[in-house]
Amino acid sequence: MNTCVVCFWLVFFALLAVYVYLDLKHDLLRDQSTATRKPWSFARTQLAWWTLIIMSAFVAVLVKCNTAPDLTSSALILLGISAATATGARLIDLSDVKQEDIAVRHQDIASEGFFIDLISNQDGASIHRLQALIFNLAYGVWMIVEVVNNLNNGVACDLIIPNMDANALILLGISSGTYAVLKTPENKVAQSTVPSAKPAPDQSGQSVTPGV
Repeated sequence: MNTCVVCFWLVFFALLAVYVYLDLKHDLLRDQSTATRKPWSFARTQLAWWTLIIMSAFVAVLVKCNTAPDLTSSALILLGISAATATGARLIDLSDVKQEDIAVRHQDIASEGFFIDLISNQDGASIHRLQALIFNLAYGVWMIVEVVNNLNNGVACDLIIPNMDANALILLGISSGTYAVLKTPENKVAQSTVPSAKPAPDQSGQSVTPGV
């Protein structure tokens, strides 16, 4: 097997092992949560996924060409989409924690497993999360295959990390944007659903409506 391909997979699985270790010890890929078994975070996992692929390709090209490759615009956009999604999700979580009318955040419910956590919101499995997961997985696998084939076929150094079609990038951006937009109201509770205070009884035992 091509030495550079071996290098790609060594870096890939080494980084994957680092992810697993840090998640076990420090909840690297988990939601902010009070649960004992914190649920997996879609946004953090997405950022980790594209970082894993692009960093593995970067090191493989560095070994092959003895020079740091110029990252393609696609690689930068993918990292930007993932970072923006993770940042937006974090801000939404922080906002939800401060909301006094949220009795229980669904992130505070114990993990149901990697796949279910990634595609679930407060109502259970959701189609928009599943769509985003499928697209990110499919295009990630495509990029891995392209990089490995380019390393094997002696493609020029600047072309080993492929450029993704603009429409594909738009598709991934829309999927991530939909996830972020629909995540915003996940834990919000309408004021009308918040139980009102019960009238306090007076000394005769009759209920008296509190003054406003």
